[in-house]
Amino acid sequence: MKKFNMIDENFICDNCKRKVSQLGYTARDHCNYCLYSKHVDINPGDRLNNCKGLLIPIGIEKFKGTFKIIYKCDKCNKIHKNIMAKDDNYDLIIELSKMKDDYFK
Repeated sequence: MKKFNMIDENFICDNCKRKVSQLGYTARDHCNYCLYSKHVDINPGDRLNNCKGLLIPIGIEKFKGTFKIIYKCDKCNKIHKNIMAKDDNYDLIIELSKMKDDYFK
């Protein structure tokens, strides 16, 4: 079973450079403006991954009553998934849902 370290903190997005505020109800793990994330964890919140690449949003998948954003790391090419946050840019979520599976090849 994966360990989860609750880290909900403000940060500056490495992609769009905007200030991202704490989420308040769970750990903030991606930018709510551009949806990018950073490859910093091995297990959620541990900050032990040495990669530190940008996680580029490449798709969406249905997950229970919400969605998961599918990412591909621009440095190591690993696929990663994060649950969508309530304040995410929904226009970008819709655009991601239209993307083809080209990134998975």
